[in-house]
Amino acid sequence: MHHVERFYGLPTYNFPPSADPADLPPADAVAWRLHREPYDAEEDADVCWKRFTEMVELEKVRAIIFGQPWYDGDGGMSDDDLINLAPRLTGLEALFLGDLEDEQAMLSTIYLGDVAPILAAFPGLRELAVRGGEGLDFPVSGHEGLRVLRVESGGLPPGAAEQIAAAQLPSLESLELWLGDENYGGGVTVEQLAPLFAGEGKPALRHLGLQNSFIQDELAAALASAPVVPQLTSLSLSMGTLSDEGVEALLQGQPLTHLRELDLAFHFISHEMMLRIWTALEPEGVRVDLTMKHHAEPDDWDEDGRYIAASE
Repeated sequence: MHHVERFYGLPTYNFPPSADPADLPPADAVAWRLHREPYDAEEDADVCWKRFTEMVELEKVRAIIFGQPWYDGDGGMSDDDLINLAPRLTGLEALFLGDLEDEQAMLSTIYLGDVAPILAAFPGLRELAVRGGEGLDFPVSGHEGLRVLRVESGGLPPGAAEQIAAAQLPSLESLELWLGDENYGGGVTVEQLAPLFAGEGKPALRHLGLQNSFIQDELAAALASAPVVPQLTSLSLSMGTLSDEGVEALLQGQPLTHLRELDLAFHFISHEMMLRIWTALEPEGVRVDLTMKHHAEPDDWDEDGRYIAASE
């Protein structure tokens, strides 16, 4: 995992440990990244946050990225530090929680907690991205404004996935869920995603990503007849253990020629099946990403030899 370089269409700007307000970019021109290395920090996170709130025109801030430390820990902060400033962060439209690299924390150990209070405090939020999964809870019955939701996880808690699938998000256009490994807190089943497959509660959804899991073939089989698929313009089943079985289900299922893109990158599909799906969709104008992105040998592509892109 790497730090995001752009977020919400804005370049990332690392809020410096010391700065003259005159040297800072306009508040609405960047995605503000607040991050402190745990051993080299010149100040604690709460001190950095206080300076940020004093030096930056909060009313104009559109996007914030939180790195380390944010949740708990020495010099850390809590959700309340953000929520309490909601009356001033009136222009906030995008949040990224847990922007840590592999060297800073394992993906499966980044703690997130309950995101419902944040969504309730910011009804104007348009994009929410979270990296991690440990402790993630999404007891959100609905949110009118959210358009993009992305969960990058090595083990998405099944309860959180079920909550997201059932949530009423009428403006949501893009949803990406990295389901991960049950050994790292995952274990989501197709049945728990049933409302999502049925197209319930998310009428504006155009991009769906169900990624980074060991049940990619089962997901493909469910999507082959899922009512949500005709409303999509792009679909991603990347980063997981998708094999010929899953691709065969897609080919035998409902038409996919209305899609602009089908992302199957990082897969375990044979060359023959890759040619079949490419031949079926590319001439119809569907961009099919079949990049392998791993180094497994074909002889190891039995069920026990397959693996997902991100777990630990």
